[in-house]
Amino acid sequence: MADTKPKRKKIGRNLRNKFRLVVMNDETLEERFAIRLSPMNVIVFFGTIMLALIFITLYLIAFTPLREYIPGYADVNMRRNMVMLSLKADSMEKQMHAENLFLNNFKKVMQDSIEPESHAADTSQTSLYDSIRHLQRSEDDSLLRLLVESQDQYVLSANDKSFSTGIGSYYFFPPVKGTITTPFSTIKKHFGVDIVASPDEVIKCALDGTVVIANWTSETGYIIGVQHSNNLFTLYKHNSALLKSVGDYVKAGEVIAIIGNTGEYSSGPHLHFELWYNSSPVNPVDYMTF
Repeated sequence: MADTKPKRKKIGRNLRNKFRLVVMNDETLEERFAIRLSPMNVIVFFGTIMLALIFITLYLIAFTPLREYIPGYADVNMRRNMVMLSLKADSMEKQMHAENLFLNNFKKVMQDSIEPESHAADTSQTSLYDSIRHLQRSEDDSLLRLLVESQDQYVLSANDKSFSTGIGSYYFFPPVKGTITTPFSTIKKHFGVDIVASPDEVIKCALDGTVVIANWTSETGYIIGVQHSNNLFTLYKHNSALLKSVGDYVKAGEVIAIIGNTGEYSSGPHLHFELWYNSSPVNPVDYMTF
C-alpha cells in the first residue's frame, strides 16, 4: 500500500506538469508558434471533442433523414403510407368486385338471359318439413290449426309469390295506366308486359332509385332503366322522349319519360315494362295494377 500511493501521486503530478509546444523555422530556428500544454489539458480537450462528435452523430441519426441510410431504420411516414395504400387497395378490390357483379347482372338483364336458379336449399327445407308432417297430430293441435286458418283466410300466405321472391314489402307505383296487350311470358322470352295508353302519356318511376341507362337502341327505341335497392331493377322501353339522364336519382311516381312508338319491335304507342329481381325477371302484374 505504501508503494501504491507514491505511484498515484507521481502519475497525477506528471499529468499536471506543464510542457511547451514550439513550432520553429527549420532554417533560421526562429520561433513561429508556442503553446503551453499539460497531459491533463490534452485529455480534456480531445475528450470534449469526442463527446461533441458522439452527440452530433446521435442527433443526426435521431432527428434527420440520414437515419434512413442506416440498416435497420425505416421512414415512419413511408410505413404509414404503405399501410394506407394497402387499405385503399383492399377497398378498391371490394368495390371492383361489387361493380363487376352489378355489371354482370345488368348485362343479363339487357341480353334477356336467365340462369336456372339452384333450389338445393329449398329442397333440404322441404324435406325437413315433409318429415314433420308424418308426426301424429293431437286433437288440441288440430283444433288450434282450424282456428288459426279460419282467422287468417284473408291474409296472404307464405306461398304467395311476393313473399317467395322477397319483394312483397315494396309498394310499387304503376308506371302508366292502360291496357295490357302482351302479358309476361318467360317461354316466349317476353320478360315484361306491354301496356297501351293514351298518346303522349307520361311514364312514372315504379320505385325510388338511380337511373343507370338512358339511351337509344334500334330494336327498342328510347329506353330508360332504374336501379333500385334490394337488387330490384325496372326497364321502360319504346319511349318517345326521355326526361332523365344517367346518374339522376328519381323518386317513386316521378315522371321519367313519355310513352311512344320507337324501335323496330314496336307496332304502336305503348310501354314495354320489365321488373327484375336478383337478375331474374318477374311478372309485374303480381305486384301492381295497371
